[in-house]
Amino acid sequence: MIISTPPETDDTQGLLDTGLGEGEPVEPSEWRQFAAPVELHGERLDRILVQCVPEFSRSYLQQLIEQGAVLLAGVPATKSSAKVKAGMALAVELRATPQSQAFKPEAMALDVVYEDAHLCVLNKPAGLVVHPAPGHWSGTLLNGLLARDAQASTLPRAGIVHRLDKDTSGLMVVARTRQAMDALVHSIAAREVKRQYWALAAGTWVLKRGYTLEQPIGRDPANRLRMAVVDLTRQAGKTASTTFDLVAQSANGCWVQCTLHTGRTHQIRVHMAHLGFPLLADAVYGGKVAAGMTRQALHAFHLAFTHPVTGENLDFRSPLPLDMQDAVGAWGLSYNPS
Repeated sequence: MIISTPPETDDTQGLLDTGLGEGEPVEPSEWRQFAAPVELHGERLDRILVQCVPEFSRSYLQQLIEQGAVLLAGVPATKSSAKVKAGMALAVELRATPQSQAFKPEAMALDVVYEDAHLCVLNKPAGLVVHPAPGHWSGTLLNGLLARDAQASTLPRAGIVHRLDKDTSGLMVVARTRQAMDALVHSIAAREVKRQYWALAAGTWVLKRGYTLEQPIGRDPANRLRMAVVDLTRQAGKTASTTFDLVAQSANGCWVQCTLHTGRTHQIRVHMAHLGFPLLADAVYGGKVAAGMTRQALHAFHLAFTHPVTGENLDFRSPLPLDMQDAVGAWGLSYNPS
């Protein structure tokens, strides 16, 4: 049963408070009321809502519970895990959540270094989240792409085919057509896209030139917020391969070139830490703040691939960002490309 006004409650005004300031628009909402089905007696509240409001995802309904937009026997529910008795009165206010509003255009300045009708290559600054996620439902690269390019709204993930971590800077390719997107995804999976990074770490680099580390990566069993090198016979994970070359060395630390052969979550950060060289300022993997770096010292400086439509060989390079330039200077590191 759908109703346009909220059910009777002693705190209707509080339930309708969206947290918006005076004069700001309020997203429309609708209330639905129903009784908990007999066959779902004793089930969790979020599971019952999924059955009774099947057109919405469980995560969306859980957000509504957290916001106090679900009434259980006339009282705001506080836990998704609450057990519900058969016949109990339920009411839910279907309203916009940060997640449901995530895929909206937001104008922002983007450093585009190449663009044609099929794709664009951009230089992502450190601090910019690529895709909406918990804690970052707005202000992402995806939001910027939707505002910049009308075609982006017709593509999955606005044409994003690979990602950089929030605090990693550097080059990314983004598709502008479905043809280009499908081809780029295939090329990345087939390891036909060259992606190289510069990294800074403390310590003396002792590994030979062209050293390739092949160690699988999965969720860290001791900390689910991190990734780690794992044993695939005991834990879930995926194969991962990175080649390392020393660029420069000083008494303070090293400048390393990293070439990705696979694209696992946090791959370079995990592999560098596994080798005993966590990136500067990468607190998640044990890197300490030094040389003025306050974010993980990682920059995607080289991106090369065959154009998925024209067949042209494209090759892009991005200079070190200012914070890494300052760190290199502070450590007395120098680079001679010859």
